[in-house]
Amino acid sequence: MKPTGKDVDPQDRAFGQRVQKFRKERKRTQAELAAALGKTSSWLSQVERGVQPVQRMDLLQQIADELGVSVQHLLPSTPADGPSQAPAAQSLSNDLDETRRLLSGHPALRTLLSGKIGSAPARGLESLRSDIADLWDLTHAGQLAQVSALAVQLLPELERTVRTAPDEHQAELYLLLSRAYQALSAAFVRQDEADAAWVAADRAVLAAERSGNPLHVCASVFRMVQAFVRLRGLGQAEHAAQTAISALGEQSNQSAESLSVLGSLHLALALVRARASARAEAKEEIAKARAIAAQLGENRNDFNLEFGPVNVEIQAVSTAVDLGDAGEALDIGLTINAAELSPERQGRLLMDLGRAHAQRRQGGEALDCLLRAEAIAPEIIQTHRSARAAIRELVLVAGPNASRELLKLAERADALD
Repeated sequence: MKPTGKDVDPQDRAFGQRVQKFRKERKRTQAELAAALGKTSSWLSQVERGVQPVQRMDLLQQIADELGVSVQHLLPSTPADGPSQAPAAQSLSNDLDETRRLLSGHPALRTLLSGKIGSAPARGLESLRSDIADLWDLTHAGQLAQVSALAVQLLPELERTVRTAPDEHQAELYLLLSRAYQALSAAFVRQDEADAAWVAADRAVLAAERSGNPLHVCASVFRMVQAFVRLRGLGQAEHAAQTAISALGEQSNQSAESLSVLGSLHLALALVRARASARAEAKEEIAKARAIAAQLGENRNDFNLEFGPVNVEIQAVSTAVDLGDAGEALDIGLTINAAELSPERQGRLLMDLGRAHAQRRQGGEALDCLLRAEAIAPEIIQTHRSARAAIRELVLVAGPNASRELLKLAERADALD
């Protein structure tokens, strides 16, 4: 898992401090430098805090060139008492760069040109299923370095295998491929790499269609909606969600799985409405999702959507905070027991409760929730714009009375740049 501000490698911290020093000397904002590097501001913020190691030489050189210094000026010097120790596992690159490159170009061009078809999968389907399950577990846990490592190995194999396997294996292999791309889309959203999330979701849609599983098509559309929201393409997000909702709503006999997808899409549309400040419409979508969750009567994880009564209330909290209804958010949120959900959902609830307390100028309660969110799912605090905005507001309101804990959190989240 990505290290927090308390346990980053000292070499990574020193490197990040140098990048920040040279950037500020050249009067460049994080957004400007990040754009020049083809990265997000969140990524550069993590680099400057030492949370995101930079290990590739080409990227090191690109940063040095943009800052007008040599790579040697950026790299921390070797300690006098000998060479530094090998990086710990926590220093694994968490930027999904290698996975992002997998989305570039055709994924299996050599296999396509060879024309070899009809061979048995190199690995058994059960082994591939296990890897896909692991990919989703790592995504839900926020262990994105491990997501990237597994995806780099797994995706090319799946892309080759689905094009060469006999007809009887095609449907399941395409379904596994769709599930892999859905996981990557979710991971890219969590890293604020929304453009890559869109590409992955689009490939998930196509693979799901070829598998003959329309519900996985709809689940892939849900991932696409999340990407559109991060891209601030609310019109695209609304169209994608509404189209899938309309199609699902026309089905007369709905299974529990289809209800899970339908309810999740209503929650996604509620998010879109809230971001557009459409209060009544957002609450209407929450009410529709609530009714579907009541019909299901249990928390499920069909298509890794974690839909059910608890997740609906978590989204209701988030929607209320987005609409500025802090009191409503707290009334709902403080009654939720999310212990059985993934770390990502638990962290999201705590982050939104922290935002609600911040809106009500309850600094102590807000800080407590944000710190608990960081402990469970650090990347939510490190990459989510809303979390950083809430922390920044807490520091500004506290002024000279800001606690050491709050200032340290602001430093880790780089909320004051």
